[in-house]
Amino acid sequence: MASTAHRPTQTVTAASNDPEPKGWLGLAFMAPSLVFILGLFVVPLVMALWMSLHNWPLLGRRKFIGLGNYAELLADMQLWHSLGFTLLYTVLVTAAIMVIALPLALLVDRPLRLAGFFRTVYFMPVVIGFGAASTLWMWLLNPDNGVFAHLLRGLGLVDSAPRPLESFWPALGVIILMVVWKTAGFTMVILLTGLQAIPADVTEAAKIDGAGVFSRFRRITLPLMRNSLLLALVLNVTSSMLAFDQFFIITQGGPSNSTISAVFSIYLASFSSYRLGYGSAMSFVLLVVLVAISSIQLAFLRQRPEES
Repeated sequence: MASTAHRPTQTVTAASNDPEPKGWLGLAFMAPSLVFILGLFVVPLVMALWMSLHNWPLLGRRKFIGLGNYAELLADMQLWHSLGFTLLYTVLVTAAIMVIALPLALLVDRPLRLAGFFRTVYFMPVVIGFGAASTLWMWLLNPDNGVFAHLLRGLGLVDSAPRPLESFWPALGVIILMVVWKTAGFTMVILLTGLQAIPADVTEAAKIDGAGVFSRFRRITLPLMRNSLLLALVLNVTSSMLAFDQFFIITQGGPSNSTISAVFSIYLASFSSYRLGYGSAMSFVLLVVLVAISSIQLAFLRQRPEES
């Protein structure tokens, strides 16, 4: 009996003598992520900053010019036009995506028999790359043998197929329509996650109190989805500011260079004019704009609902 009474004390003593985990063990687990971040983000960022301080042609001798590239940017009207167009496109396409994705999320959140099927259908375009989606829409919009042209002529709505890419607003509308079709499903999933996180008893209590559908949506659903809405907003704004594939493939910057986005402008400076240093300086200007916009959005995200 006496030896049995002392066994718990021996167990505690043995456990207390176990060696503590070494600090290097945590670093070993972090090493793959650190290598990934350093190799694909930090090192290229530092190299791009160094290039932006040089006259760096694709071939030939490099020359250090300090802030000369940045001084030249101030008078580059093409860059400022591309930034203005990118901001316009970002506002329009982000608003369109949110307006489409929120009703889709509300629809597939309902207990319908085919809810899972509709979720899959709405999300399917997301898995298509922007390059493939842009090429597909180029074929659909072809005025000679595209699907839209045959459909409109077959219905007798037009005598000749429309050419929306020859004017600014129709071309921008086509791009926005393609991007909404391509990305609304991803935003729908984010908003659906926020919807499903709302406690059911809160909604039931509002129903018992006599709150209508629109009142519950405005006073309960939207406030409780605030984080999901802001997350979707940040992701859509960031991806829209970095848009390139759709303008490069579908409009090719036209008509009259009116649909050149900021990233497209960087591409032209770097790989058409072969001014890699100047293109790097342009990329840092875009980075500053993105950081400013994201900081404003994250400031709203950190606010409490009663503060906002």
